[in-house]
Amino acid sequence: MGWITVTIRIVCLFTLLWSVNGIGVNWGTQASHLLPPDTVVRMLRENGIQKVKLFDADYGILKALGKTGIEVMVGIPNDMLASVGGSMKAAEKWVAKNVSEHISSNNVNIRYVAVGNEPFLETYNGSYLHITLPALSNIQSALIKAGIGSQVKVTVPLNADVYASSNTYPSGGDFRTDIFDPMLKIVKFLNDSNSPFTVNIYPFISLYTDSNFPVEYAFFDGNATPLNDGGTLYYNMFDANLDTLAHALQKNGFGNLPIIVGEIGWPTDGDRNANIEYARRFNQGFMSHISGGKGTPMRPVPIDAYLFSLIDEDEKSIDPGNFERHWGIFYFDGQVKYPLNLGTTNSGALIPAKGVQYLERKWCVMKPSAPLDDPQVAQSVSYACGLADCTSLGYGTSCGNLDARGNISYAFNSYFQKNNQFEKACEFPNVSVITKTDPTPTVGNCKFPIMIQPYYESAGRRFGCGQMPLPLVSVLLLLLLTVVQH
Repeated sequence: MGWITVTIRIVCLFTLLWSVNGIGVNWGTQASHLLPPDTVVRMLRENGIQKVKLFDADYGILKALGKTGIEVMVGIPNDMLASVGGSMKAAEKWVAKNVSEHISSNNVNIRYVAVGNEPFLETYNGSYLHITLPALSNIQSALIKAGIGSQVKVTVPLNADVYASSNTYPSGGDFRTDIFDPMLKIVKFLNDSNSPFTVNIYPFISLYTDSNFPVEYAFFDGNATPLNDGGTLYYNMFDANLDTLAHALQKNGFGNLPIIVGEIGWPTDGDRNANIEYARRFNQGFMSHISGGKGTPMRPVPIDAYLFSLIDEDEKSIDPGNFERHWGIFYFDGQVKYPLNLGTTNSGALIPAKGVQYLERKWCVMKPSAPLDDPQVAQSVSYACGLADCTSLGYGTSCGNLDARGNISYAFNSYFQKNNQFEKACEFPNVSVITKTDPTPTVGNCKFPIMIQPYYESAGRRFGCGQMPLPLVSVLLLLLLTVVQH
């Protein structure tokens, strides 16, 4: 695939300015160990990334983004929609604290407020159906009242399942019948307020959920049999999906509403189709596809998009699948996963995080003398995986070729590292031991990681039951384990 890299580098010489303005990244924080915001912001700047999408309004992150010029889309979580949607005063307070203050005091380049995140997912059973528009309206009014309504626009990132095709072709696109009226009201509001429609598109999910989905159609190499929509040929799912939305908007009188691709990417682990090679192929293919600025057949304009995501998050819910914790183009420690040319650096390569501080080089593994049939093994592995991250284990994953002892050791080490190598986190009854010999296999992509040092924000952070400092969590959990064992 070397010719793709060469082509990208040549193209980027001529389209660098557009690439900088056109590609952004999602910066999520559902992780047990976060890199310091200043470290991540430095990584963003060194990689020439000029746009970032956040899922909340974390004070430390916004402060670090100050005076950088990086465009920011700040987020309001779904669980806050009722509050800001039900009270104009609450909306004004949120805007004052999380937008106005950062713009005026720290020169943060906030351009959008994402009101909710995929609130109309079918799995939510309509929980946010009638509160999303009031939240949008109140936040927009609060922005206008604060005097920043022309600088900061509202939007609502929606999953691609809010629209569908009546005939399997993009031209049959329209909004889902069960949410048609609420969607039309939101689209009209966005249009009237000069705000964009934001959509998250994931070809990987189609491949994951449908065993008959044509693999090549997920990528941008042009190897798939094209979909012929009345003479318009679609060689990849992304173009077809985006144009299904474009047709839905046009059909309802909003054909000129701007579209932002809020999330697009490919995971690297947790499923047989979630791997380094496919992720590199997809993301590099996407960058090549949009670098010329030609858009799609229905929208032949530059595509405004945010890659999902910047860094792996080991505390994301795995209800959708184990791959959820592996979307990053960087590992949890800010190290590069695979070659990817975003067209934003002179070298054409990603630049890793610098100055990352790690814990000591030691691991927790299965004790060599412990028998596999020890009754403590199964419950210890279950306990460790339930509280740490074992999504790299299993069929088709990066550590899928480990033997039984390797799987057990991986589980133990994951728990040990997540708990900051706390000694008692490797005291599984008579079956575990701490070692300074790296158990990482010499062949393949499987890694037994060493955790980075924990970072705690000095301001703006609250510790609830789910957010207390990790060493304290470790002590409480291990005390519980001791009680259960006795």
